[in-house]
Amino acid sequence: MIHVKSEKEIEKIRESCRIVRDTLHFVEKKIHAGMTTKELDVLIERYIRSEGANPSCLGYGGFPASACISVNEMVVHGIPDDRILREGDIVSVDIVADKNGYFGDACRTFCIGEVKPELKQLVKVTEECFFKAVEGLKAGSTLGDIGFKVQQHAESHGYGVIRSYTGHGIGKEMHEDPEVHNYGKAGTGTRLRAGTVLCIEPMISQGDWRVRLLPDGWGAVTVDNKPAAHYENTLVVREDGVEILTL
Repeated sequence: MIHVKSEKEIEKIRESCRIVRDTLHFVEKKIHAGMTTKELDVLIERYIRSEGANPSCLGYGGFPASACISVNEMVVHGIPDDRILREGDIVSVDIVADKNGYFGDACRTFCIGEVKPELKQLVKVTEECFFKAVEGLKAGSTLGDIGFKVQQHAESHGYGVIRSYTGHGIGKEMHEDPEVHNYGKAGTGTRLRAGTVLCIEPMISQGDWRVRLLPDGWGAVTVDNKPAAHYENTLVVREDGVEILTL
């Protein structure tokens, strides 16, 4: 069941989203070749807590870290560890924070130093997929409209659209209804109402769209080991458009 949020609830979500946005700006300044993903995770946890919020990923379903940090062929849910970031890597950092009982969620894929042009293009197109998805999105649009636009833009560049993981509603819980697929048919699915809060998050691969789960039960990598990128924002559906809360 989709819970439409009141303006009072949206204000609380907005504060958590501001913290997520600021944390990602902080990551952009701090991330560099030579650091481990665990060192980055420690910095992220410290920053979120300094804002009076909780790093929501920590302990979620047993997840052992404050952020999901996924490198190169890992699509999502990478557990920070002793892996050293290297020049040429692309790194997706997915952050969720909760404050005053409400959640905010966003992800960015960062380029470490000099990155191959084809990887820069993948990161760029993945971000574009998000903005294509929200073009014209408003109350009365369907979930299928979102997936169709993401899929159309990604596949027009020859990329694969990850199907095993989706965007989602958000509010008092990190994951709420509805699921927001990155593929689909325009005009199909649930019609969105004003006040619906969503996380739209294209996950796009350079090759095959299929993934396999690592033995840790969390990290998902592309089956062909080709790189993938991830871009996400939390937004509110309005009568005449959307309000993006993590920008």
